[in-house]
Amino acid sequence: MEVYLDNSATTRCYDAVRAYMDELYDREYGNPSSLHHKGVTAEQEVKKAREIIAGTLKADEKEILFTSGGTESDNLALFGTALQKSNARRGKHIVSTKIEHPAVLMPLKALEERGYEITLLSPDETGVISPESLKEAVRDDTILVSVMHTNNEIGSVQRIPELVRAAKEKNPAVLFHVDAVQGYGKERLFPKKWKVDLLSASAHKLHGPKGVGFLYVADGVRLEPILYGGGQQKGLRSGTENVQGIAGMAMAAAIVHEKLEEERERLFGLKEYLIGALRELPGVARINGLQNDLSETAPHIVSVSFEAVRAEVLLHALEEKGIYVSSGSACSSHKRAASETLQAIGLNKPYLESTVRFSFSTETTKEELLYTVTALKELLPMLSRFVRR
Repeated sequence: MEVYLDNSATTRCYDAVRAYMDELYDREYGNPSSLHHKGVTAEQEVKKAREIIAGTLKADEKEILFTSGGTESDNLALFGTALQKSNARRGKHIVSTKIEHPAVLMPLKALEERGYEITLLSPDETGVISPESLKEAVRDDTILVSVMHTNNEIGSVQRIPELVRAAKEKNPAVLFHVDAVQGYGKERLFPKKWKVDLLSASAHKLHGPKGVGFLYVADGVRLEPILYGGGQQKGLRSGTENVQGIAGMAMAAAIVHEKLEEERERLFGLKEYLIGALRELPGVARINGLQNDLSETAPHIVSVSFEAVRAEVLLHALEEKGIYVSSGSACSSHKRAASETLQAIGLNKPYLESTVRFSFSTETTKEELLYTVTALKELLPMLSRFVRR
């Protein structure tokens, strides 16, 4: 039996999405910037996708900017805001958190090296940022706040409307960016209603293709481009549009959002089952990122720290049984450095090295989780005997 529980890293592309993209590769191979019929019909596919994506956010079509994925969207939001002349004149202070994805933390580090002042907020032990701490950190010279919606490692969910309100009460001119790569398609997001200025998302996290994403840019928000060229997408993101990828992302988003509430309920049922089963296993130290109300967390992520088993060892032992999980963010899993998120919520060193993430998708079944729990019952006692003490 093959059980894929690493859906926070990437999801399997829906068959219908892949089939539609294959059709477009044959039918709509024109450049959407070309003036002839093939270009016009390709451009219509991009326009239709923009309408679909905007509809899922209750946003305007002109507020959707297509990118190569979440990393580019985050970089454009951060560098585009910081380097925009009118913003730069207001100040060089940016507020974010210690539990952001590397696609946010690394650009912030690069900006710091260019003379910007970066304040990183600490979460509580469940991975949540308080509006009070954010409000205290925002200053008159703060130009941007960047807070992720759903943490990719532990599944903590930030109260974005409250955080936006706190930041803008302190400084009405501050722009607010949300990395929603893990949240989009798992919860209804309303950036316009919440007064969010910028929001990033990626197709391959919701059964779309890799290499495509979008950035919501609220009407009136000005960004400095980070890519220069042919001036596509109003000059904000030059480069020939990835027609097939964009159309595939929109189709996946439409499928996911059609039954989103029903699927959230199903995923929370799976999460509740897995947490209950894990707590009965020997050697389970703690479940990370939990709130008193499970519905305040991400429905698809369970982070577990074990007492006496290294995460990498357990990961490969499960792999031998056809079960695929993660020891953290896929974007940084090849690096030896300890997880910034796990350190930020206060895990000590043994737990930093023994935390595993299980993440679900619309294709995950309870039978797969039953098989996984059975495997863990067999493996944990055996692996704990080989830990160096």
